[in-house]
Amino acid sequence: MSTRVQVLLVIGFVAAVVYPWLVPNYLITVGMLMFFSAFIGQAWNVSGGFAGQTSFGHAVFFGTGAYTSTILQVTHGWNPWISWIAAVAMGALVGCLIAMLAFRAGLRGSYFALITLAFAEVFRILANSVGFTHGGLGMLIKADARPENLQFRDPVWPYYLAFALCLISLFIAWRLTRSRFGARLIAIRENEDAARALGIDVFAEKVKVLTLSGAMCAAGGTFYAQKYLYVDPTIAFGIDKSVEMLLVTMVGGAGTIFGPLIGAIALTGINEITRWAAAVIPALKNVQPLSLIVYGIMLMLIVARLPDGLMSLFARKKRHA
Repeated sequence: MSTRVQVLLVIGFVAAVVYPWLVPNYLITVGMLMFFSAFIGQAWNVSGGFAGQTSFGHAVFFGTGAYTSTILQVTHGWNPWISWIAAVAMGALVGCLIAMLAFRAGLRGSYFALITLAFAEVFRILANSVGFTHGGLGMLIKADARPENLQFRDPVWPYYLAFALCLISLFIAWRLTRSRFGARLIAIRENEDAARALGIDVFAEKVKVLTLSGAMCAAGGTFYAQKYLYVDPTIAFGIDKSVEMLLVTMVGGAGTIFGPLIGAIALTGINEITRWAAAVIPALKNVQPLSLIVYGIMLMLIVARLPDGLMSLFARKKRHA
């Protein structure tokens, strides 16, 4: 890592730390959402970007984490911090089980993507049907704004919590670029048959990475449930979350350390700009949802002009330098 990059990282870190003390509460929430989107995007990127295991149903892990922590807290009286750990473990378990079923059957590419979507839909239907999840009504978490309850009156602290999650995800991605495990995942992404011929246990490595990705997504689901004190099947297992994870990664750059963060910054900015435009321009008030239209246009431009995402712009500048 060059000195210039290190300086930029330090500046970015300091700016993120002081940011909530310089802006109003609304912009603190925007920053929190940006870091949260970057975190769940990185959770998808671990398996979909580094290992090439494209998924359309990562919401299954997100919802598993949200429901596990909420049920343990609301129904069984667990402390939210402890239930968060349990939710991460449950997300890892679900990721491991889905990986073993899918990869043992030899599913890859579009077949694997579709089976993950199917699992997410099955989990949504189950959450809508069984009693311990309160069905389609969802579950409310009692408001008790104390740090020991993972609830905060000041929006600064959820912001820092989302920032910490983002930093953890960046560290995981960084480690993947410098570990044998990450090298094996990249080999599998580039050519699975060749990786197997080199002696890599493809099945085991893919199970490991989906387990890791499931744990990260579950952590995001718990954070979401605690932040909004509510979870239901549509929110937890809906296709929206899967699309958000995939979108921020593809826009920023799949298989890169900072791609999901760059994508989250870009899409959060677009969301806020379109929200402002819809509020002040009468002709746009009835165009709903405007942000999704802009997302679609941006994604088409990315695919057409920058298939490796916005991070490829920095790579080009580095090559020209």
